[in-house]
Amino acid sequence: MLFTQNKPTEEVLESLGEEKNIFLLACNGCAEVCETGGEKALLAMKAELEKAGKDLTGQLNVDFLCNKVLVATRLAQERDKIEEADSILVLTCGVGVQVVSKVVNKVVHPAANTVSLGGLQGLWPADERCQACGDCALDYTGGICPITFCAKSLLNGPCGGAQDGKCEVDSEKDCGWQLIYERLEKIGRLENLKKFHKARDHSKMLPSKDLRETSFYDIEK
Repeated sequence: MLFTQNKPTEEVLESLGEEKNIFLLACNGCAEVCETGGEKALLAMKAELEKAGKDLTGQLNVDFLCNKVLVATRLAQERDKIEEADSILVLTCGVGVQVVSKVVNKVVHPAANTVSLGGLQGLWPADERCQACGDCALDYTGGICPITFCAKSLLNGPCGGAQDGKCEVDSEKDCGWQLIYERLEKIGRLENLKKFHKARDHSKMLPSKDLRETSFYDIEK
């Protein structure tokens, strides 16, 4: 299980910027358990977006946004509403954001941050990975995580060792930032590469004090 916490509403609205038409998507899996996804969270976010003057082209709950086949099938049924949207706002973990980004050619904004509960989170058979950094910025990198896809976890572009689109550490592996560039070019957001990201604040990976006092994260065990 991946545990998520809601981003501040102000941060979500800032990431949406001038985008007016939003398609809202929520996960009924782990995120619903964390109360960052599911019907209740979706309706709460809908109210916040409407209060901010945004228009919803559609809304949808999907059982598991980490399942590419399921997500692709469900979103195909909403194709017209998604096409009308400037972007998709997703209430899910980092893996879910990456999956949605793979099956639609739209900007996908995360509404939550994935935080670490410690220990092994489980084995994942696909290539989407989330290191629970607590500060998800996948909308700026086209849904491709620079922390997990870049061997050096660089936040502001490739290292000097990348050659011909391949990673310096493993020449058989695609450079993560090459993939990010190609994705941003595809969705028309290459200007995102001009934005500078500060060094990671690793303390954000830790759950909040309130969460540490719940059964999800019992520091006494």
